[in-house]
Formats: sequence, C-alpha cells, structure tokens
Amino acid sequence: MKIFSIVLFSIFLFSCSNINKVMKSKDPQYKLRMAEQYYAKKKYNYAQQLFEDVIPYFKGQQEFEDIYYKYAYTAYYQKDYLNAENLFKTYLEVFPNSARAEEMDYMRAYTFYQQSPKAELDQTNTIKAMGMMQTFINTHPGSARIKDATGIIDTCRKKLETKDAKAAQLYFDLGQFRAASVAFESVIDAYPDSQHSDEYKFMSIRAAFRFAELSVVEKQAERFEKVVTDCNDFMDRFPESAFAKQVQQYLSLSQNNLKSIANEPTKTST
Repeated sequence: MKIFSIVLFSIFLFSCSNINKVMKSKDPQYKLRMAEQYYAKKKYNYAQQLFEDVIPYFKGQQEFEDIYYKYAYTAYYQKDYLNAENLFKTYLEVFPNSARAEEMDYMRAYTFYQQSPKAELDQTNTIKAMGMMQTFINTHPGSARIKDATGIIDTCRKKLETKDAKAAQLYFDLGQFRAASVAFESVIDAYPDSQHSDEYKFMSIRAAFRFAELSVVEKQAERFEKVVTDCNDFMDRFPESAFAKQVQQYLSLSQNNLKSIANEPTKTST
C-alpha cells in the first residue's frame, strides 16, 4: 500500500512538472497541441489551463471556435456547472450562427438541471432548467434533443411536486392541520396530472377531519360538513383509489359527528 502511494505521488509530481513546462513555453501552437492531447486523455484540468492561456492568441483565427468549444466543456466535465453555463452562453454570443449553436443552447440549459438539488432544498435552478428547456424546445422545434428536453422538464416538475408534497406533509406532522389541508389541495391544483392526486386528496381529508375534531364546538359543524363534501368529491373523482375505503370511513365518522352535534341538547339556564 505504501509503495502504491509513492508511485501515485510520483506520477502526480511528474504530471505537475510536465504541465508547468508546457505552460512556460512561448509557442502557442505547441500549447494548443498539448491542450488537445490532455483533452483527448480526459485530463480536463490541464487542458483547461492551456486552452485558457492560448485563447487570446487564437482569438479571431480559424481555430478559435473549436478552442472555445472545448474550453467550455473542460469546465462542464469537471462539474463546474456554474462556469460551464457562463461559457456555453458566451459561446452562443460569440458564435450565434455556429453549427454547434443548438448543442450549446441545450448544454447551457442542461447545466441548470445538473445544479438542481434534492427536493428538500431551494429549487431555483430546477425552475430555471425547466424554463430554459422549454425555450430550447420552442427555439429548436426540429431538434433531436427535444425528447430529452421534455423528459428533463417532466423530471423537474416531479421534483417540484415532491417538494410541495413534503411541505404539506410537514404541516400535517407538526399538527398544523388546517395549513396541511390547504397545502395538499394546492398540490392537487398545481399538478393536476399527478399520479398521486388521490393520495394528496386523501391527506387533505385526513387533515381537515383532524382540524374539525380539534375545533371549538361552535365551529365543528361547518368543518365536519366540509369533510363530508371533500369525501364525496373524492369518491366521485377517485372511485377506484386504494384510499377509497379509508375516505369512506372519514365520511361516516364526519356524518356521525354531525348527527351528535345536531342532537346535542341546548343548554338552558335554571
């Protein structure tokens, strides 16, 4: 193990020494050749340094577009998506009529998708990815990448749905039942084609029932009536749902509570 570590360290020192020698060269053509070699070998860090160094020399020349194209990808392949997005954008500004413009347009949008975090976190980049992919579809209607762009939009939308559903569930778990019921209804409205619509409606009913149970007596009747309405709506919309049996139970409980409230004798003073 120790010998292996020494060998790796030696290779690392040799590589650093080699790139330093190339960087010190005064020959931009030589640096470009070495950058191409590093790029081909997927040593993107070294390729990036060399491309960046020769860009001023080749600006305006025939090689410039290809250099900048690969330079942008060195950032992307190192997962420096923030820098890659800026470089793809600049490429489009400098070479708007390039045969690679469609690819760069897609890749710029894709960098935002790559920066999209897990559902619990801020989804700014997810929303940007959706918007830019939709713009790509509108701008390049005949592109072979439209299927991929559409798939990414769907994936992003599901992530946003998951985030909103988790937020609604958190309200429920914290005992904020009124807020939970409203939040689950909002998820249904925002994602009407969701495969989980029946689950969201069921959770909204659960929360509304708990809210009614915990309400002051004067408010219970109207709140149990809302649960009854919601249960009937559920049965109309999702008669085959796996949650139908439980919803039926909440309907019966709410109706029984309404009967009890209606039959409760009015208190009179003596």
